[in-house]
Amino acid sequence: MSVLNTKSKYTDKSKMFLSEDMGIQRFDVLKYRQFDKLTEKQLGFFWRPEEVDITKDSKDFKDLTDFEQHIFTSNLKRQILLDSVQGRSPNLALLPIVSLPELETWIETWAFSETIHSKSYTHIIRNVYPDPSKVFDEMMSIKEIIDCSDSITQYYDSLIEYNRLRENGSSKYSEYEHKKRIWMCLMSVNILEGVRFYVSFACSWAFAELKKMEGNAKIIKLIARDENVHLASTQQMLKLLPREDKDFEKIRNETYDECTQLFLDAVEQEKNWADYLFKDGSIIGLNAELLKQYVEYIAGKRMHAVGQEKIFNTGTNPLPWTQAWITGGEVQVAPQETEISSYVIGGTKQDVDKESFSGFSL
Repeated sequence: MSVLNTKSKYTDKSKMFLSEDMGIQRFDVLKYRQFDKLTEKQLGFFWRPEEVDITKDSKDFKDLTDFEQHIFTSNLKRQILLDSVQGRSPNLALLPIVSLPELETWIETWAFSETIHSKSYTHIIRNVYPDPSKVFDEMMSIKEIIDCSDSITQYYDSLIEYNRLRENGSSKYSEYEHKKRIWMCLMSVNILEGVRFYVSFACSWAFAELKKMEGNAKIIKLIARDENVHLASTQQMLKLLPREDKDFEKIRNETYDECTQLFLDAVEQEKNWADYLFKDGSIIGLNAELLKQYVEYIAGKRMHAVGQEKIFNTGTNPLPWTQAWITGGEVQVAPQETEISSYVIGGTKQDVDKESFSGFSL
């Protein structure tokens, strides 16, 4: 494998993964413009956790009951785990086998934004805990977090292992098996981005609905905005791969039941997490049963988006107030009292032509 293949030339026959080594990073001719647009969108969303004022959260946290503190802290611990995986794994697993410059750039942008999420959790914990290290040190002693860790890293690790077989020219290497591992990894990541975060997200927003921990909720809102972009990218990959390569079409059919089980397992783990969070009490307007209905609702929508049968009911959102947080609603305070989080930095349109200003005169 070469860092720069000087003999590589752009061709619309190049595939997303496992074509020849990458050549020049050029963006004048793109096979899949949607990945370039996702990169621009993510860069336009750039933010830093320090921009959000969370000083009031420190007082709010002290006023929470013991079981409310348990819910808040446990969710942060789990989110730290999820984004520790996502901040590292796309680069490790996908960059060595990517074949298109627009997808390569998207993967790097994706992983970078995940590291901002990880830093955000430390920013929050430092504000509300006198000894942040205690939170991190206790994290891996929670069984529900360990179970989640094993399931979300399994398919990344499997793909990384097979990447090495290809790079080393092993006689055990099979391109078809490699493609199968790419497919299962992307499906697992799609579930991680689209399902596994949402129990924790809902809890954070539920506190803010009660005028508690609003700074934290605003950060989680920004994270959720990013995750929707990441989710769109994995959905696009899973949609396009079978179109560009008949092997992936065959793999999609072969692994259909296995992918369904991935969703079922994720939903079951999220339900177990809801039970763990609310084992000692509930929040006004939110309890374990509502969260279980919510994760089924979310999972059903995600399954439909990647061509899986909607096993779960997606008719009515059992937590309709979460939609305002996902689609851009603000914490209900005057604009001068809080940061506006719905703007895009550096957003530009690239589709201007000579006819665009035909109606103007100077």
